[in-house]
Amino acid sequence: MTRAKAVLGLLLIALFSVVSPSVASAAVPTDPRIKAAVAAWKTSELYVDPAYAPLVGEDEAKLVERIRGASVPVYVAVLPSGAWYQEKGDTALLAGWLATANERPGIYLVMDGITTTGVDHLIAASGPRRTYMSDSEDGLVPQLEEYLGEIKTGERYEPEPARTTPLPPPVERSYPEEKFTPKKAIGNGVGGGVIGLIGGAVLAGIVLGVASLVARRGGR
Repeated sequence: MTRAKAVLGLLLIALFSVVSPSVASAAVPTDPRIKAAVAAWKTSELYVDPAYAPLVGEDEAKLVERIRGASVPVYVAVLPSGAWYQEKGDTALLAGWLATANERPGIYLVMDGITTTGVDHLIAASGPRRTYMSDSEDGLVPQLEEYLGEIKTGERYEPEPARTTPLPPPVERSYPEEKFTPKKAIGNGVGGGVIGLIGGAVLAGIVLGVASLVARRGGR
């Protein structure tokens, strides 16, 4: 009996070891951008997509210097994103995939030259969700500095994993359809009639007043 329990325990451990990686990997889709970024982050905190290399230009060393000078671990990926990719325009979701795939606590940023989108991953810190480029001639360094300058740390920030699932669609407000009934029709008709009578009485009063005034002037 004891041997059977031991075998069962080993089977459960083996099953857990097989299932766990698949569950973790299921949260991150297969994406060449994610694979390339994680590979690059093994040696540097900055990954630049080859297509975006001209955007970084000669500022790569400055960007790495700013990243390493941050108060918390920061990983930056300069790469394309948009509605035509798997994240369907949800850049924060892409950042969450990158964070989960990298398996390291920190703040993960996705920069596309126009916006910087960040997520917090398993770290007691928080940064802005998004910052925007102020001047196209300034490059990525000032944009990165602005984001890093707004990072806050403290015990009030709970280390939580970054989001790896799409946001639910917005709930559309529905209003009950007002059914037509004879009672409502009569009520609307009576209400309209009363308003019509009041308006007619006011108009008649004005007409009579003007007529009286004209008659008085004519009698003089």
